Amino acid sequence: MAKTPLSKIIKFYVRFTPSYSAIGYHLRSIFWKNRPNKFEGQTWLVTGGSEGIGAAAARKGAEGGAHVICVARDPAKLQAFAQSVQSPVSVTYLTADFSKTREVYALVEKIRESGQRLDVLIDNVGIQKHQMVLTDEKMEFSFVTNILSHHILVKSLLDNKILKDDATVIEVASGGMYNHRMVVDDLNITDPARYMGPRAYGLAKRAQVMVMGYWREKQSHLNQRFYAMHPGWVDTASVNRSMPRFVAILKSVLRDHDKGADTIVYLARERPPQHRKEAIWFDRKERNTHIYAHTPDPAVSPEDVARKLDSIAAAVASQPEPVRQAA
Repeated sequence: MAKTPLSKIIKFYVRFTPSYSAIGYHLRSIFWKNRPNKFEGQTWLVTGGSEGIGAAAARKGAEGGAHVICVARDPAKLQAFAQSVQSPVSVTYLTADFSKTREVYALVEKIRESGQRLDVLIDNVGIQKHQMVLTDEKMEFSFVTNILSHHILVKSLLDNKILKDDATVIEVASGGMYNHRMVVDDLNITDPARYMGPRAYGLAKRAQVMVMGYWREKQSHLNQRFYAMHPGWVDTASVNRSMPRFVAILKSVLRDHDKGADTIVYLARERPPQHRKEAIWFDRKERNTHIYAHTPDPAVSPEDVARKLDSIAAAVASQPEPVRQAA
C-alpha cells in the first residue's frame, strides 16, 4: 500500500487539529450553558463501559442519579470500574463480547429476564483492525463489533420493548467515516486481498450514523431519540493501539475521556431536536455527515444499510453455533 504523501498529512493536521482536538473543545465550551445532570429514576445501558469514553459517560450518568449497566468483555475491568464510581445508585455490569452476535442476543435476554427497561442506550464499543480477522461466526471482526452488533442490540431492544417509548439511543461514531462513501456491499469484506482496516472502520462508522437516521424515521410515532455523535480526537487506549503515530504527534492536545463523553451526556440530558434526517453531533451541535465532495451518495439510503445488516444478521442466526474447543 502506497504511503500517504507528507503534504497531505500536513494539510490534514492543519485543517482539523484546531477543531477536533482539546483546543476546539475549550473554545466552544466558553459559550455553553451547563445545567446539572439530573438522571434520577433512569436506567442506562453503556456498551464498552469499562474504560475510556464509555466509562466517562457511565460515570456522569451514575453521578447524576441513573442506574447504569455497563457492558464489556472483561469482568475484572467492569468490576474495578463499578467499584470506582461514587454515585447515589451503584453501577452494575454485564459481560458480552460484541464481536460475537450470539453474546449480544444473550445480553438482551438477560436484560429482558430482569424486567428492566432502558431510558438511555449508549452504543460505544468499537475497535479498529489493521489486518483482517474473522470471527468464529465467519465475519470480519471490526464490522461485527462496530456496527452489526450495535444494530442487533438496538433492534432487539426495540422488538422486546426494553427501550422505553421516550428512550434516547446514542451511537458513538468517529471522524474515521469522513473519507468514505457508503458502499453497502463492502460492509463485511472477508477477502484479505480487498481488506483495508481504516476503510472497514470508516464504513462501519458511517453505517452507524445512517442507521440512526433509519431508526429515527421508523420510530417517529414515539418520543424516542436516535443520535450519532463524534467525540473528537480523544486519547483512548484503543486509539493508542490502532493509531500510535497519530497519538505521538498530537498527544499534548488530544481530548481526555470526559471531553470525549461530553456530547453524549449533553444529548442524554437535553434530548435536543435534530433537523437533518442524517446528522452527526459534535461539541453539542448538529453537524453535516460529509466534509468531502466524494462521499455523498443519494442512491444509498439508511434503509439500504439497515436492510443489509438485517440480512447478514438473519444469515448468521440461522447457522449452528460454533463448536467451542475444550480448554
